[in-house]
Amino acid sequence: MSQDYYELLGVERTTSADDIKKAYRKLAMQHHPDRNPGDKEAERKFKEINHAYDILKDPEKRAAYDRYGPAAFEGGAGPGGPFQGGQGFDFGSVFGDIFEEMFGAGGQRGRGGRADMRGQDLRFNLEITLEQAYGGTEATVRVPSSVSCEVCHGSGAEAGSKPQQCPTCQGRGRIRAQQGFFTVERACHTCHGAGQVIDKPCKNCAGQGRVRREKTLKVNIPAGVEDGTRIRLSGEGEAGARGGPAGDLYVFLSVRRHQLFEREGADVHCRVPISMVQATLGGNIEVPTLDGKMARINIPAGAQGGHQFRMRGKGMPIVRSSQRGDMYIEINVETPTNLTSKQKELLKEFEKAGKTSPESEGFFSKVKEMFGG
Repeated sequence: MSQDYYELLGVERTTSADDIKKAYRKLAMQHHPDRNPGDKEAERKFKEINHAYDILKDPEKRAAYDRYGPAAFEGGAGPGGPFQGGQGFDFGSVFGDIFEEMFGAGGQRGRGGRADMRGQDLRFNLEITLEQAYGGTEATVRVPSSVSCEVCHGSGAEAGSKPQQCPTCQGRGRIRAQQGFFTVERACHTCHGAGQVIDKPCKNCAGQGRVRREKTLKVNIPAGVEDGTRIRLSGEGEAGARGGPAGDLYVFLSVRRHQLFEREGADVHCRVPISMVQATLGGNIEVPTLDGKMARINIPAGAQGGHQFRMRGKGMPIVRSSQRGDMYIEINVETPTNLTSKQKELLKEFEKAGKTSPESEGFFSKVKEMFGG
C-alpha cells in the first residue's frame, strides 16, 4: 500500500487515537460493501482504510510506522500484499466496530457480557394528595425486587469458589460465526453472555447471584409536581445476574382529586358558595388555601355568581423555580330554599319595594321590543 495511512484516514500525524478512531468509523461506514453493493472500488477502499486503522490504532505499530513507514510491516501480510491470505484483516473486528457505531452495541463487546446481565428496570405507581404535591414530601415505598445475594455477594458461586472464564468464548460473552462474507456475532450459548461459568453454584441463589426481596426506599417528591410526573431512582431496580449492573426504578406519580380545589397547571381554582344576602350586601369571607391557612376576601355589594377573585402567589409552586401560580376564588350565589311563610312574605314585600334586578329587567325589556310588546 503506497498511500500514507494518515492520508487514507484523512487525519494528521499528531491526531489523537480517539480522533483517528472517529475518522476511521466515518470512512468505514461510507465505503462499507453493504452500502455499496457491487462497487469494487468501494470494497478496495474499505479494505485499505481498515488496514490503515489496524496499524494506527495500535500504539506500538503506530510508533513503528511513524519511524520506518510501511517497510516496518513488509512480509507480515504474506506474498502479494496485505489483503491476500486474509492476514492483517479481521472482518470480525471490522464488523464489530461498524455495528458499535450503527447500533450502539459496543458496550457489550469485550466485557464478558456484563451489559447483557443488567437487571430489569422497575415501575412503581404512587398516589399523593394535592397538599403533598403543593409542599413536597418524602414517601416510603415498598418494591418487590431482586437484590444481590448476601451469601455469594452477587457472584453466583459457592463460598470458597469463584466463577471461571468461559472456555467457549474465552470470557467475551460473545461468539462469532463466519457466514460467507459476513461474520455474525451472538451471545455465547455456554455462558449465556456472562463470559463466565460456575462449577459450584451458590445454594442460596442457585447461581443467579440475586434473590427475591422487598426493598424499602425513600422517594423525595419536590414541591409542585404534576400528575404523571416520573421520578427515576438510578440503580434501584432489579439486581443484575452474577454481579451485573442493577436496573433503575421509575416512580410514576398520580395526584388524587381534591374535594375543594381544582388544579390547572400552576393555578388553583376553588368554588365558594355564599348566601344571597352576602352577595347583596357584601362583606368579608374567609376561604381555605393549600398551605392550610385561611385567607380573607372582600365581597363587594351586589356581587354576581361566577365572579372570580385572584389571589396572587397562592397557587402551586413551579418545580425548580421560585415562582408560584395564583389561586382563583369563584363565588357561587345560592338561592334560598325551604323558606318559611314569613320569609316568603318578606321577599315579596322586598320585591314590591323597588327594582333590584337591573340585568334581568333589561333582558326582558329587549324581549318585549323584539316581539313588538
